[in-house]
Amino acid sequence: MLFQDLKLIDPILKALSEEGYTTPTPIQAQSIPLVLERKDLLGCAQTGTGKTAAFSIPILQILSEKKSTERKRAIRCLIVTPTRELAIQIGESLQAYGKYTGLTSTVIFGGVNQSRQVTALQHGVDILVATPGRLIDLMNQRYISLSNIEIFVLDEADRMLDMGFIHDVKRLLVSLPPRRQSLFFSATMPPEILRLASTILHDPSKVEVTPVSSTAETIKQFMYFVDRGNKNDLLVDVLKDPKIKTCLVFTRTKHVADKVVKMLALHNIKAEAIHGNKSQNARQSALTNFKAQTTRILVATDIAARGIDVDNLEYVINYEIPNVPETYVHRIGRTGRAGANGTAFSFCDAEEKEYLKDIEKLISIKIPVIDDHAYPLMDHNPPKTIQGGRQQRSSSPRATSSAGSGRSGGSSNKPAGSASRRPSSGGSSSSSSSRSRNDGPPKKRW
Repeated sequence: MLFQDLKLIDPILKALSEEGYTTPTPIQAQSIPLVLERKDLLGCAQTGTGKTAAFSIPILQILSEKKSTERKRAIRCLIVTPTRELAIQIGESLQAYGKYTGLTSTVIFGGVNQSRQVTALQHGVDILVATPGRLIDLMNQRYISLSNIEIFVLDEADRMLDMGFIHDVKRLLVSLPPRRQSLFFSATMPPEILRLASTILHDPSKVEVTPVSSTAETIKQFMYFVDRGNKNDLLVDVLKDPKIKTCLVFTRTKHVADKVVKMLALHNIKAEAIHGNKSQNARQSALTNFKAQTTRILVATDIAARGIDVDNLEYVINYEIPNVPETYVHRIGRTGRAGANGTAFSFCDAEEKEYLKDIEKLISIKIPVIDDHAYPLMDHNPPKTIQGGRQQRSSSPRATSSAGSGRSGGSSNKPAGSASRRPSSGGSSSSSSSRSRNDGPPKKRW
């Protein structure tokens, strides 16, 4: 199937051709016709499958069929997404696909001065992309009215729930016209998300292109078991591999992200951090440098990384195992996108083994283990904390000394990061599942 087969108008087809896009991904092929038929849609797809184009292309076509003749255009479509980075990505996509439609769009988000955003709104826009906090703020200041909304999109709903935006979303729903088309997208569909969807959608069509919370078959996954105090040394060893031109490294907290960047600098490895404490300009600068490969390593927290969209990113490293299993899927989904190959390394210390069990249960895969490295796990019995009279695992990994402490076993001359090493045959080292994907990739990733 080609985009020409989806009954798209010439201005959009021309823009897609100029972007080098010819073949829709599965979610695009299924979603675009349904949205064009003005149906509500419940879309479940893992990150990297082309969700943004799946809703933005038909929205542009619907709105272009009846353009506003008012001098100041009222907002006709609202797209709500959890993070600044993802909002910017959606805005860029709308500009690219809609550049010949005559429609206008703008993006608003917090963390920056509102003056430019307000000016854009005062000039009038057809499509507004927004994060919940800034949207509610500008609505309260009466810069935004949602009374003319024809299409409402809630993107990355599961992350919206994780970040505590559920109450803001419910406030928005009250302000939306009852007669509208609603599109709801989420990478996972836990019960809370399905309940939220039921309050937004009316008799929706459902599109689910992959099993819930699955990982792409094109991503090679490997696990290192390592003491927490040796993770810095292991990271440096892995990054000695010349095949790793650029790499996205995940941490759970902003503090650890900054520490990793400083540590890598001591080893002459150019790295920058991207997280919520960074200014918007700093975050965009770091992302731009990473895309241009002037920065080799980008260290990110989960919330900041949701909107990271980098062509041909081949390597992801989980410096810390996420404590929410779905987050693992989102993280490694930054690579191996749209049929491309990718590799994900994960560093697991003793206290994170419980997180690993949850991840492997979710993805139905035993992640192969690399045990031929210089920093094997020695502390197999992390301390417990006493809560409520019962022994429980502490809620976060215990603090240990920084890089270089507790080094044990192995040869320092062996590179730790070679993905070609044969995984261990014991423990969690069975091969990944044999599911296959027959859908051809698009000419260029979305």
